[in-house]
Amino acid sequence: MKIRRGIHKAPSFLAFDFFCGAGGTTRGLIDAGGHVIAGIDKDDRCEKTYCENNRNNTLDGQPVRFLKRDIFPATKKYPSGEQNDLYEDVAGLLRQYKKMAPRVPLLFAICAPCQPFTLLSRKELSEKRKAGRERDRDLLLEACRFVAWFMPELIVSENVSGINNEKYGGVWSNFQSTLESLGYATGTKVVCTSRFGIPQYRKRSILLAARKDRVLPERLTELMGSHILVPESDPNAVMLTVRQAIGHLPPLAAGEQHPKIPNHCTRALSDLNLKRISCAEPGQSNLYMTMTKFGDLSLGCHQRVNAKLQQRCFTDVYTRMDPDRPSPTITTKCHSISNGRFGHFDVNQVRGISLREAAILQSFPEDYVFHPRNLVGPVARMVGNAVPPKLAAFYAEYLSHSVKLSRPR
Repeated sequence: MKIRRGIHKAPSFLAFDFFCGAGGTTRGLIDAGGHVIAGIDKDDRCEKTYCENNRNNTLDGQPVRFLKRDIFPATKKYPSGEQNDLYEDVAGLLRQYKKMAPRVPLLFAICAPCQPFTLLSRKELSEKRKAGRERDRDLLLEACRFVAWFMPELIVSENVSGINNEKYGGVWSNFQSTLESLGYATGTKVVCTSRFGIPQYRKRSILLAARKDRVLPERLTELMGSHILVPESDPNAVMLTVRQAIGHLPPLAAGEQHPKIPNHCTRALSDLNLKRISCAEPGQSNLYMTMTKFGDLSLGCHQRVNAKLQQRCFTDVYTRMDPDRPSPTITTKCHSISNGRFGHFDVNQVRGISLREAAILQSFPEDYVFHPRNLVGPVARMVGNAVPPKLAAFYAEYLSHSVKLSRPR
């Protein structure tokens, strides 16, 4: 491989991004000075978004490869597994890039899909989807096979805070103990993204790992010996509000798409929902729906649940964001005002937030274009499932300064 002139710059680390999705983690790794060799995901619907938005700034300066591979081994029950093929892919690429950067540490980002560990995943699923969800709970341990084979110096993993819950069979603790048995110092903590300069309240479980033979002593806790310190915030970050993050974007109506700004488009609303959100004030609950100028617009199903439980439930749906606070958690339904506090804070804009606004609240740069540009649901899914790039960048940079450089051979 030829190195492009003007790009010949050493990265802080080489990386593979397992379960890369639309590329939130990858963008963070690149921003942290790393060179991402490849992103790995079995869902090729995010390939165009991933490849078009992520180009390395070091070594060859090429766009990051997308490897469409299933991480599970092929079996009679699951013939679509591609673990052996993926091993060959990773081994071949790693040999190639280690020749170019022999002393640079290797980082594996292992951010498995969070759906098996969320409350929203409890809805009724088909037998096929149930089997898939159960299998996906083993994704972290399958990724450990690649850790054992390639022994990267650094590992970063992010997931929902609920992954620690015992009802999921100790998935997170098993992942951590497996890494420790392979010779890694580890650390884990639940953090809020608003403390990392991301304009969003989003609690996430973070696990960091570094090879014990390479980790610097100052990165280890005194009380727990070989456990890595996991920062709970970025000391250089400033907390951002919704207004600061998206207040500069031009106004839109519900169902409108901006002619020049990619993904600045919103979901259309029914006449009833237009009435509801038009009556909502920024930051308030949906109690307003019981006494609007149009009469009682509250939902009958909510009324029945509230009466049965003797308390108000679902108070965030059909409401507007508070402009002077970080946003609520951006989910895969962030385009829908009936699925959370996703109404725009400006009372002159009778709509939910746009996909571009949701991406900004996730800390994606404004030139990060999601495909297909003409569809709302698939892009909302990519945005909501993403790891915030700023969060990935912070922990990748922190980890890259946590190991000793290898000696030249």
